[in-house]
Amino acid sequence: MKSILITGASSGIGAATAKLFLAESWRVGLMARREEALREVADGHERAVVLPGDVTDPKSVEAVFDRFCEGGPLDVLFNNAGVFMPAAPIDRTPVRDWNEAVAVNLTGMFLAARAAFARMRAQGGGRIVNNGSISAHVPREGAVTYTVTKHAITGLTKQLSLDGRELGIACGQIDIGNARTPMLEALDAVARLDGGAGVPMMDVEDAARAVLHMASLPPEANVLTMTIMANAMPYVGRG
Repeated sequence: MKSILITGASSGIGAATAKLFLAESWRVGLMARREEALREVADGHERAVVLPGDVTDPKSVEAVFDRFCEGGPLDVLFNNAGVFMPAAPIDRTPVRDWNEAVAVNLTGMFLAARAAFARMRAQGGGRIVNNGSISAHVPREGAVTYTVTKHAITGLTKQLSLDGRELGIACGQIDIGNARTPMLEALDAVARLDGGAGVPMMDVEDAARAVLHMASLPPEANVLTMTIMANAMPYVGRG
Protein backbone atom coordinates (compact mmCIF):
# COMPACT_ATOMS: atom_id res chain seq x y z
CA MET A 1 0.00 0.00 0.00
CA LYS A 2 1.43 3.38 -1.02
CA SER A 3 1.42 6.26 1.42
CA ILE A 4 1.18 10.05 1.27
CA LEU A 5 1.32 12.76 3.91
CA ILE A 6 -0.64 15.91 3.09
CA THR A 7 -0.10 19.19 4.91
CA GLY A 8 -2.96 21.66 5.05
CA ALA A 9 -5.37 18.72 4.74
CA SER A 10 -8.26 20.22 6.70
CA SER A 11 -9.82 22.19 3.83
CA GLY A 12 -9.60 23.23 0.19
CA ILE A 13 -7.13 21.50 -2.10
CA GLY A 14 -5.59 19.51 0.74
CA ALA A 15 -8.92 18.05 1.84
CA ALA A 16 -9.98 17.21 -1.71
CA THR A 17 -6.64 15.52 -2.36
CA ALA A 18 -6.82 13.52 0.86
CA LYS A 19 -10.29 12.21 -0.01
CA LEU A 20 -9.19 11.23 -3.51
CA PHE A 21 -6.09 9.35 -2.31
CA LEU A 22 -8.16 7.51 0.29
CA ALA A 23 -10.58 6.49 -2.46
CA GLU A 24 -7.58 5.26 -4.47
CA SER A 25 -6.50 2.96 -1.59
CA TRP A 26 -3.50 4.95 -0.32
CA ARG A 27 -2.60 5.30 3.35
CA VAL A 28 -3.05 9.02 3.93
CA GLY A 29 -1.63 11.22 6.68
CA LEU A 30 -3.68 14.38 7.19
CA MET A 31 -1.79 17.24 8.85
CA ALA A 32 -3.19 20.62 9.89
CA ARG A 33 -3.75 22.61 13.07
CA ARG A 34 -7.49 21.89 13.38
CA GLU A 35 -7.93 18.30 14.57
CA GLU A 36 -11.73 18.37 14.41
CA ALA A 37 -11.66 19.51 10.77
CA LEU A 38 -9.13 16.79 9.93
CA ARG A 39 -11.40 14.15 11.46
CA GLU A 40 -14.28 15.40 9.34
CA VAL A 41 -12.17 14.97 6.21
CA ALA A 42 -10.93 11.54 7.33
CA ASP A 43 -14.54 10.47 8.06
CA GLY A 44 -13.39 7.48 10.09
CA HIS A 45 -11.51 5.90 7.17
CA GLU A 46 -9.27 3.07 8.31
CA ARG A 47 -6.38 4.22 6.10
CA ALA A 48 -6.56 7.84 7.24
CA VAL A 49 -4.05 8.96 9.87
CA VAL A 50 -5.12 12.19 11.57
CA LEU A 51 -2.03 14.23 12.44
CA PRO A 52 -2.75 17.53 14.18
CA GLY A 53 0.30 19.75 14.00
CA ASP A 54 1.68 23.15 13.07
CA VAL A 55 3.91 23.37 9.98
CA THR A 56 5.60 26.48 11.38
CA ASP A 57 6.86 24.60 14.47
CA PRO A 58 9.93 22.39 13.81
CA LYS A 59 9.22 20.08 16.79
CA SER A 60 5.60 19.65 15.76
CA VAL A 61 6.58 18.79 12.18
CA GLU A 62 9.13 16.19 13.30
CA ALA A 63 6.63 14.62 15.70
CA VAL A 64 4.00 14.35 12.94
CA PHE A 65 6.40 12.69 10.52
CA ASP A 66 7.65 10.31 13.21
CA ARG A 67 4.10 9.25 14.02
CA PHE A 68 3.14 8.71 10.39
CA CYS A 69 6.28 6.72 9.62
CA GLU A 70 5.56 4.36 12.51
CA GLY A 71 3.00 2.82 10.16
CA GLY A 72 5.43 2.31 7.28
CA PRO A 73 7.50 4.20 4.69
CA LEU A 74 6.58 7.66 3.43
CA ASP A 75 6.20 7.40 -0.33
CA VAL A 76 4.97 10.93 -1.09
CA LEU A 77 4.69 14.30 0.63
CA PHE A 78 2.11 16.72 -0.75
CA ASN A 79 3.57 19.93 0.64
CA ASN A 80 0.37 21.92 0.48
CA ALA A 81 -0.25 24.08 3.56
CA GLY A 82 -0.51 27.79 2.77
CA VAL A 83 -2.25 31.04 3.63
CA PHE A 84 -3.48 33.98 1.56
CA MET A 85 -3.36 37.23 3.51
CA PRO A 86 -5.78 40.17 2.98
CA ALA A 87 -5.14 41.94 -0.31
CA ALA A 88 -3.17 45.19 -0.12
CA PRO A 89 -0.30 46.97 -1.87
CA ILE A 90 3.05 46.61 -0.15
CA ASP A 91 2.91 49.93 1.72
CA ARG A 92 -0.42 48.93 3.27
CA THR A 93 0.59 45.36 4.07
CA PRO A 94 1.19 44.95 7.82
CA VAL A 95 4.53 43.39 8.69
CA ARG A 96 2.63 40.81 10.77
CA ASP A 97 0.89 39.63 7.57
CA TRP A 98 4.26 39.28 5.84
CA ASN A 99 5.66 37.32 8.79
CA GLU A 100 2.68 34.97 8.87
CA ALA A 101 2.83 34.33 5.12
CA VAL A 102 6.56 33.58 5.28
CA ALA A 103 6.08 31.34 8.33
CA VAL A 104 3.41 29.17 6.68
CA ASN A 105 4.03 29.40 2.94
CA LEU A 106 7.82 29.27 3.04
CA THR A 107 9.20 28.13 6.41
CA GLY A 108 6.37 25.62 6.82
CA MET A 109 7.03 24.09 3.41
CA PHE A 110 10.78 24.04 4.12
CA LEU A 111 10.23 22.21 7.42
CA ALA A 112 7.87 19.63 5.91
CA ALA A 113 10.19 19.04 2.94
CA ARG A 114 13.16 18.76 5.31
CA ALA A 115 11.40 16.14 7.42
CA ALA A 116 10.28 14.17 4.36
CA PHE A 117 13.69 14.37 2.69
CA ALA A 118 15.45 12.93 5.74
CA ARG A 119 13.09 9.97 5.96
CA MET A 120 13.18 9.35 2.22
CA ARG A 121 16.98 9.42 2.28
CA ALA A 122 16.94 6.76 5.01
CA GLN A 123 14.47 4.53 3.18
CA GLY A 124 16.13 4.89 -0.24
CA GLY A 125 13.77 7.21 -2.09
CA GLY A 126 10.42 8.96 -2.30
CA ARG A 127 8.65 11.89 -3.88
CA ILE A 128 7.80 15.44 -2.80
CA VAL A 129 5.10 17.45 -4.55
CA ASN A 130 5.13 21.14 -3.65
CA ASN A 131 1.97 23.19 -4.08
CA GLY A 132 3.14 26.33 -5.82
CA SER A 133 0.60 28.58 -7.50
CA ILE A 134 -0.13 30.51 -10.65
CA SER A 135 1.22 33.33 -8.46
CA ALA A 136 4.64 31.71 -8.73
CA HIS A 137 4.60 33.04 -12.31
CA VAL A 138 2.02 35.82 -12.62
CA PRO A 139 0.91 37.91 -9.61
CA ARG A 140 -2.61 38.71 -8.52
CA GLU A 141 -3.23 42.37 -7.60
CA GLY A 142 -2.45 43.22 -3.98
CA ALA A 143 -0.92 39.84 -3.18
CA VAL A 144 2.69 40.68 -2.37
CA THR A 145 3.05 38.21 0.53
CA TYR A 146 1.56 35.31 -1.44
CA THR A 147 3.38 36.10 -4.68
CA VAL A 148 6.82 36.41 -3.09
CA THR A 149 6.50 33.25 -1.00
CA LYS A 150 5.19 31.21 -3.94
CA HIS A 151 8.07 32.38 -6.14
CA ALA A 152 10.36 31.07 -3.41
CA ILE A 153 8.70 27.65 -3.60
CA THR A 154 9.84 27.36 -7.20
CA GLY A 155 13.42 27.69 -5.96
CA LEU A 156 12.77 25.12 -3.24
CA THR A 157 11.39 22.68 -5.82
CA LYS A 158 14.42 22.99 -8.10
CA GLN A 159 16.86 22.63 -5.21
CA LEU A 160 15.13 19.53 -3.84
CA SER A 161 14.97 17.99 -7.30
CA LEU A 162 18.72 18.54 -7.72
CA ASP A 163 19.75 17.43 -4.24
CA GLY A 164 17.46 14.41 -4.30
CA ARG A 165 18.61 13.16 -7.71
CA GLU A 166 21.30 10.80 -6.44
CA LEU A 167 19.13 9.68 -3.51
CA GLY A 168 16.11 8.52 -5.48
CA ILE A 169 14.05 11.46 -4.20
CA ALA A 170 11.97 13.17 -6.90
CA CYS A 171 10.49 16.62 -6.41
CA GLY A 172 7.93 18.42 -8.54
CA GLN A 173 5.69 21.46 -8.27
CA ILE A 174 2.03 21.86 -9.15
CA ASP A 175 0.86 25.39 -9.90
CA ILE A 176 -2.89 25.56 -9.46
CA GLY A 177 -4.99 28.39 -10.82
CA ASN A 178 -8.46 29.06 -9.46
CA ALA A 179 -9.63 25.74 -8.02
CA ARG A 180 -13.01 26.14 -6.33
CA THR A 181 -12.18 26.42 -2.63
CA PRO A 182 -13.53 28.62 0.18
CA MET A 183 -10.64 31.04 -0.42
CA LEU A 184 -11.47 31.42 -4.13
CA GLU A 185 -15.17 31.68 -3.44
CA ALA A 186 -14.43 34.61 -1.12
CA LEU A 187 -12.41 36.30 -3.88
CA ASP A 188 -15.25 35.62 -6.29
CA ALA A 189 -17.73 37.30 -3.95
CA VAL A 190 -15.52 40.40 -3.78
CA ALA A 191 -15.12 40.42 -7.57
CA ARG A 192 -18.91 40.39 -8.01
CA LEU A 193 -19.48 43.44 -5.83
CA ASP A 194 -21.14 46.28 -7.69
CA GLY A 195 -21.91 44.03 -10.63
CA GLY A 196 -18.36 42.96 -11.46
CA ALA A 197 -17.51 39.77 -13.31
CA GLY A 198 -16.89 36.68 -11.24
CA VAL A 199 -13.66 34.71 -10.96
CA PRO A 200 -13.41 31.78 -13.43
CA MET A 201 -12.96 28.56 -11.44
CA MET A 202 -12.50 24.83 -11.96
CA ASP A 203 -13.55 21.96 -9.70
CA VAL A 204 -11.05 21.37 -6.91
CA GLU A 205 -11.16 17.64 -7.70
CA ASP A 206 -9.45 18.37 -11.02
CA ALA A 207 -6.48 19.72 -9.08
CA ALA A 208 -6.52 16.70 -6.77
CA ARG A 209 -6.43 14.32 -9.76
CA ALA A 210 -3.39 16.17 -11.10
CA VAL A 211 -1.61 15.61 -7.78
CA LEU A 212 -2.56 11.94 -7.95
CA HIS A 213 -0.98 11.67 -11.40
CA MET A 214 2.28 13.23 -10.19
CA ALA A 215 2.35 11.06 -7.07
CA SER A 216 1.67 7.83 -8.98
CA LEU A 217 4.59 8.06 -11.41
CA PRO A 218 7.27 5.35 -11.28
CA PRO A 219 10.58 6.28 -9.60
CA GLU A 220 12.32 6.91 -12.91
CA ALA A 221 9.81 9.58 -13.98
CA ASN A 222 9.00 13.01 -12.59
CA VAL A 223 6.80 15.98 -13.42
CA LEU A 224 9.06 18.88 -12.47
CA THR A 225 6.35 21.49 -12.99
CA MET A 226 2.67 21.25 -13.86
CA THR A 227 0.20 24.08 -14.36
CA ILE A 228 -3.49 23.25 -14.01
CA MET A 229 -5.95 26.10 -14.13
CA ALA A 230 -9.47 27.23 -14.85
CA ASN A 231 -9.54 27.42 -18.64
CA ALA A 232 -11.21 30.84 -18.72
CA MET A 233 -8.87 32.61 -16.31
CA PRO A 234 -6.70 35.37 -17.85
CA TYR A 235 -3.27 33.80 -17.44
CA VAL A 236 -1.68 33.68 -20.90
CA GLY A 237 -1.46 37.01 -22.68
CA ARG A 238 -4.29 39.49 -22.54
CA GLY A 239 -7.65 38.31 -21.31
